[in-house]
Amino acid sequence: MKQFKLLLVAMLLFVGATTVNAQSKVAHIDTQALVEAMPEMKAAQSQLEKLQKTYDTEIKSMYKELETKMAQYDAEAGNKTDEENQKRVVEVQGMQKSIGDYRNQAMQDLQKKEVDLLQPILEKARAAIQKVARGQGIQYVLDSATGNGVILADGTDLLSSVKQELGI
Repeated sequence: MKQFKLLLVAMLLFVGATTVNAQSKVAHIDTQALVEAMPEMKAAQSQLEKLQKTYDTEIKSMYKELETKMAQYDAEAGNKTDEENQKRVVEVQGMQKSIGDYRNQAMQDLQKKEVDLLQPILEKARAAIQKVARGQGIQYVLDSATGNGVILADGTDLLSSVKQELGI
């Protein structure tokens, strides 16, 4: 009799848990498509491209200066002493190192700027997704962007609702 009661309690708990799980609402959204559709993202990409072009122009200018100096030094090498030529080699190596250092710093600056620009956009998207999901009584939202592990996305798609929430 005691085993029967224990079995009955276990079955009731299982049925109760199954019922709760069956009532859970799950939806999906392609966050990549959402963020790409946001006007803030287009503005951020434009800023990043402009900054990258500025760095590229500066690096090209530095390379051109280096090439000019190297050509000049090569042409004058026969007329200079070994000591002067050695100083010029050291100068050219210093210029090459400066260009490399500048390029590395530019890449770091671009990455930092990208994080600074994208963080508020991603936060705004996340807040809108949460607001829409809670408004529709959805308890779980999966990211259906390519490569995020969602195999089947037949459930509720929140993309249009969240776009509407954001006014896009």
